Amino acid sequence: MRKVLGALLGAQARLRWLHLILGGALLMPYWLVGTVVVGPLVGASSIFSDSLAMQFGAYGVALPLAAISALFPLARPLSVAAARALCGVPAELFADGPAQSRAARSRTSGWFTLHLGLGALVSGASLALPPFAVSLIVVPLLPPVRDLLRVPHFPAWQLALFPLAGIAMLIALAGCAAAAGALLARQAPVLLGPTPSDRLAAAERRATELAERNRLARELHDSVGHALSAVTLQAGAARRVLDSDVEFVREALAAIEETTRRTVGELDSVLGLLRQDEDGAARLTGPTLTTLDGLIARSGVPVSLTADGDLAAVPAPVSREAYRIVQEGLSNALRHAGAAPVSLWIALHGEELEITMENPLPDRAPVVRPGGGRGVRGIAERAALLGGHAQAGPQDSVWRLSARLPLGGGR
Repeated sequence: MRKVLGALLGAQARLRWLHLILGGALLMPYWLVGTVVVGPLVGASSIFSDSLAMQFGAYGVALPLAAISALFPLARPLSVAAARALCGVPAELFADGPAQSRAARSRTSGWFTLHLGLGALVSGASLALPPFAVSLIVVPLLPPVRDLLRVPHFPAWQLALFPLAGIAMLIALAGCAAAAGALLARQAPVLLGPTPSDRLAAAERRATELAERNRLARELHDSVGHALSAVTLQAGAARRVLDSDVEFVREALAAIEETTRRTVGELDSVLGLLRQDEDGAARLTGPTLTTLDGLIARSGVPVSLTADGDLAAVPAPVSREAYRIVQEGLSNALRHAGAAPVSLWIALHGEELEITMENPLPDRAPVVRPGGGRGVRGIAERAALLGGHAQAGPQDSVWRLSARLPLGGGR
């Protein structure tokens, strides 16, 4: 019994009933237009005529008008806001934002029509039935009510049936309202939920956000990680000769100072990726191949560079990614091979930039960090974003990094 009363009159049922009454109120302007159209056809003298033909005729005209008006994109967020608050459906099942596709607008129109159609019926019944039902309940007790309703003089046992009929009407009204509310709650995720195009757009947004986060992670890893590797090497070397070679310690501290100063500037450039221009686009900032000499000078390892072609002519996005690839390659060489010399070739071949880097393999296998490094994977991701490819690994007695970046990827 408690479950039945909860289903008919519980908090959720009352909210859904309120949602239906709201739908009836929203249908009223369309219904008034319908009375203007239908009234002359049925000979009604007033829009408030009690003619059932005019009432239901106006209802039939109002529903298509409501369906047409709900085709506007902003109808969906308004419907979703009301349904979220009153239908008792989990919020994540609804779509956000205006309906952009034809399928989304059609579904919203169907929901709006269903909401207003059921709401008008439940609202009309909620206004008409309770007074009549209460009158039936008090018929045996109040003779004036019997006279008002023109009830014949029935025996007492028959008059006792009137309250039962009134209570049955109220229960039936509550049951119909609960059933209509439950129907709306079941259809809300179907008609106001995301369409396949909405899900695709959301997936694209998530992919874009993830790509931005990965790009920022790569920038921080390559710029700050390279600087920390160089600083660690310089500091370790200075500590070992602190008492025996003061001049070397002085040079190491100067190199640490210069590296950290430059890295602060690079860090600011990396964080610039999060800033927005006036047009809302993220600003792509950072060093390019034209500043490669400075990177090599403070890399902490001897580097022999062979450049073929005008590196200044490389498009800025490709040049930035190429700089980071070289930077990460030098960081790996410094981290795993110490002060071993590095050979670097950068060449322009038609519409493609080729980067090759080699350094001798260390005598002992490098210590692998917990979870593995992310540098080589970041290099491959950078190349893939430009439509190119990169690979790194041991070949013969050297560690070889090679990358091919199409210049068109920067456009």
